[in-house]
Order: sequence, then structure tokens, then C-alpha cells
Amino acid sequence: MKETKIIAKAANFTAVDFGKMSEIKDYTLQFGDIKKQGKVFGGQTVNATGSEFSFQIFAPGTEVGFLHTHKDHEELYFFLSGNGEFQVDGEVFDIQEGSVVRVAPAGKRSVRNNGSEPLLMLCVQYRGETFTADDAADADILNEKVEW
Repeated sequence: MKETKIIAKAANFTAVDFGKMSEIKDYTLQFGDIKKQGKVFGGQTVNATGSEFSFQIFAPGTEVGFLHTHKDHEELYFFLSGNGEFQVDGEVFDIQEGSVVRVAPAGKRSVRNNGSEPLLMLCVQYRGETFTADDAADADILNEKVEW
């Protein structure tokens, strides 16, 4: 089974290598009776405190296989390669490399690869209804020279 590798870690960061995106298929995730080949969560691995994320690859002709919702978490789905279909609340639409889908917690969602190439997805999960206008100005640009 494929495993992540910590590149560097200190008090204010964690850097992790998940391997080549073509190797995501080598990860196996098990939750309860469900075993998903080609999926890996990364939030705990990088010590994230406000979100979760996962990479998942779907071989041609495969799908999530179930609908799901969340209690509080909104999700952003980034499609990095391939094409397929996404379903939210019974509405089905095409997705492809470069597509991004936001789903509110209550949205009943699923995805499938109906294409001929692998469909690679990055999903970011976070608590919905928390980002404010103040958050958009959260960064402080430092008056320090960047030295490599």
C-alpha cells in the first residue's frame, strides 16, 4: 500500500509528498465496510486545523457508488485530469480537467468517470458559512526580503 512521505516539518508548517498524481491509484482507503482504491485523505498528514482534503482517482467506468451529504462541511471539488459527470440533488452535469464544483453541506452528491481516461479529483472540505469579508483581508504582507 502506498504511503505519504513527510518532506519537512517545523512549528509553523508541514510539507508532505503524496507522490505522482498518476500513483494516487496505489492508495487504498477503508472506512467501515467501504474500501476505496485510489483515494487518500491528507488533512491530518499535513496537520491541517481548519479543513480536510483528499485526492481520488477514478478509472474509466467507475464512480463513487453512493450519494452523501455533510452536517456542517462544504466541499470544493477540483478536477485535475480526465472527464466525467457530477451529480448534486439529482442534477447531473459534465465535468472535466479544470472544472471546480462547490457543494453546500446538504447537497446530495456523487461523481463518476464516464470517460476513457482516469479522472483525478482533489476535494477540499471545510466548515461552511464561516468565511467573512474580513477573512479576505487576512494576509499581512511583510516588509522582509525573500532569501533562498
